[in-house]
Amino acid sequence: YPGMTSLDIIGPQQVFSGLPGIKIHRIWKTLEPVKTDDGMMVLPDTTFDNCPRLDIICIGGGSGQAAVEDNRELLAFLRNQGSTAKFITSVCGGSQFLAKAGLLEGYRAATHWAARPQLAALGVEVGTERVVVVGEASPMENRNRITGGGVTAGIDFGLTIASILFGEEIAKITQLLLEYDPAPPFDTGSPEKAGAELVEKAMLFMQQTIPAPVGAK
Repeated sequence: YPGMTSLDIIGPQQVFSGLPGIKIHRIWKTLEPVKTDDGMMVLPDTTFDNCPRLDIICIGGGSGQAAVEDNRELLAFLRNQGSTAKFITSVCGGSQFLAKAGLLEGYRAATHWAARPQLAALGVEVGTERVVVVGEASPMENRNRITGGGVTAGIDFGLTIASILFGEEIAKITQLLLEYDPAPPFDTGSPEKAGAELVEKAMLFMQQTIPAPVGAK
């Protein structure tokens, strides 16, 4: 959708694209290019109308999501696919879409740290983990809500799904091939680590840089 964060989807796609027998659909209302919140153009290859039944449905967040997260057509698509999908998933603020589509009732979910209050306001128990797999001790059929935290957590999220679908060894091989070995220059990647002062400055920065939402249709 317009205004999405590209890495929310590109991270998982990079993981999924290396798995055996996986077919990825990049879905939107039309096949017109979609501009992300960092200016990248993404070309959908599937529309709501011609999308097959999905085994996994995933939606990401973005600074432009407020303009579309109440869109009736989009929420109807999520509800329809979510009624049969084996796994209903999201990255970052994408969990708000799932909540508004009624797909997170009674579930815990992750989201970007700055969006935790909004997700909680929708009646969802908010997890602070990088990836929340609901009911990890439950049978597989009860573990089909898998949500990732903010942006970069999409890679962790993708590897988690790879492990569930293909086993731990395949997921480990995939991680190695991606050389996913994080060593960030600063230990400020979560509000718990960053501290209150930096969080306050980050919130102010977002308020100044993210455009105000326009009405959804």
